[in-house]
Amino acid sequence: MTYLVGFLILILLGVIVVQIGKVSELASEVRGIEEVEEQSNNRTGVYLVLFMIAFLAFCFVSAWYYRNDMLGYGPWESSSAHGKDLDYLFNITLVFTGIVFVVTQILLFWYSYKYRRQPGKKAVFFAHDNKLELIWTAIPAIVMAYLVANGLVAWNKVMPDVGPEEEYLEIEAIGYQFAWDVRHPGYDGKLGTRDFNLTKDKDYSMGSNPLYIDWSDPKSHDDIVLSGSDEIVLPVDTTVRVRITSKDVLHNFYLPHFRVKMDAVPGLPTYFIFEPTKTTAQMRQELRAYPEWNEPVDPSDPESPARWEEFNYELACAELCGKGHYSMRRIVKIVEKGEYDEWLASKDATYPTSVRGKDFDPLKDQEMPVEKAMTSEAAN
Repeated sequence: MTYLVGFLILILLGVIVVQIGKVSELASEVRGIEEVEEQSNNRTGVYLVLFMIAFLAFCFVSAWYYRNDMLGYGPWESSSAHGKDLDYLFNITLVFTGIVFVVTQILLFWYSYKYRRQPGKKAVFFAHDNKLELIWTAIPAIVMAYLVANGLVAWNKVMPDVGPEEEYLEIEAIGYQFAWDVRHPGYDGKLGTRDFNLTKDKDYSMGSNPLYIDWSDPKSHDDIVLSGSDEIVLPVDTTVRVRITSKDVLHNFYLPHFRVKMDAVPGLPTYFIFEPTKTTAQMRQELRAYPEWNEPVDPSDPESPARWEEFNYELACAELCGKGHYSMRRIVKIVEKGEYDEWLASKDATYPTSVRGKDFDPLKDQEMPVEKAMTSEAAN
């Protein structure tokens, strides 16, 4: 029995020795893993700092390179009177957000390097710091208050409606999938009313009057309705009030060069007022001063017109309204007042050309004014 116990003790001692060897081996491996992890942490920290430098350099270089393609800079200063206020608001917002962007990116990547795991270093935990919380609360609050105040000033300048004695041109833009109908006033300078109760009339609802214009209103007799791909022509240095609505889904009346952007909402008419300050011809001459705008429109054909010769202001829909969203683009042409008057005189009013003489009950006793009838005959 004594020999058996001694034998078992020897076996246990052997097992202990083997386990001690394995533990020593594991400890050596752990120390090696720690060294590998330390090297990996150091390497990753350096890579993050290098990435930060390259990333910020790319941001600044690309912003400088494409500066002439951004609204508010170079050739893209606003072409409307109110646009300068919006450009200032955009620029001052860019300054503050740009500072925050640069500072946060530097801190993000620098702290990833500085506070990487290292032997002998232990993270410090603190749950509260009044000074730090005051700083990161007060500074954003002051900046936001400044931006909001400037935004309210700009809003109050660009959004008031026209006064009763103010001279202005009013047009109406009706969006639908996937185009715009634009209605201009005729010689009287006033748009006729639209009556959506006419949807109950079978003659109107069958497509003969898709805009539901109330032809019993004399002001509508000289209105000009342009649809499809017709250019939108407006006079320079004239206050323009745009009635905006939609036939079907949400659209957005967007004139980027004039800083005009307003939703077209079915059943809820909206409006915007702006004053074009540069004709299309003037804008083309300004673009002519930039080398990139002197390149041919078709790079494969050096004889094709230069880009500045083909420039046009545009109306776009800034609301994703369906698969044909892209096709809502229309050319906007800004011309001198005299040229606008000539263009308007060359267009036929919708009522005498498309409606008059049709058996619509509301029009039985309505006739066009004699002066306009004579003008139409003389024009023809």
